[in-house]
Amino acid sequence: MHYGFAMSLLIVHVQVCVKSESVEAFKRATSTNAHHSLQERGIVRFDVVQQEGEPTRFVLVEVYRDANAAALHKETSHYRVWRDLVAPMMAEPRRSLRYSNVAPEDGGW
Repeated sequence: MHYGFAMSLLIVHVQVCVKSESVEAFKRATSTNAHHSLQERGIVRFDVVQQEGEPTRFVLVEVYRDANAAALHKETSHYRVWRDLVAPMMAEPRRSLRYSNVAPEDGGW
């Protein structure tokens, strides 16, 4: 459904499965990355959620003002540190799914 306003936000869900022995280290590293990411002008939200009943599975919910902000995020030092730190923690390659905002309006985020 289109509500008559422009959708510009880019929402990315990053699905992650880590090794069981890495859960706590992943949570610490990812929480630090999320904290720094929220300081970026182009990031509206950066949530880290853990699946109930499957503690090795996480979703990072990243909301960017636009695709350019998402690209700039990957150039930051805190992202590069996070990426390199968590790479050996992965039980499988992480996957990203990209979404366009529908509701609430962009200003409601």
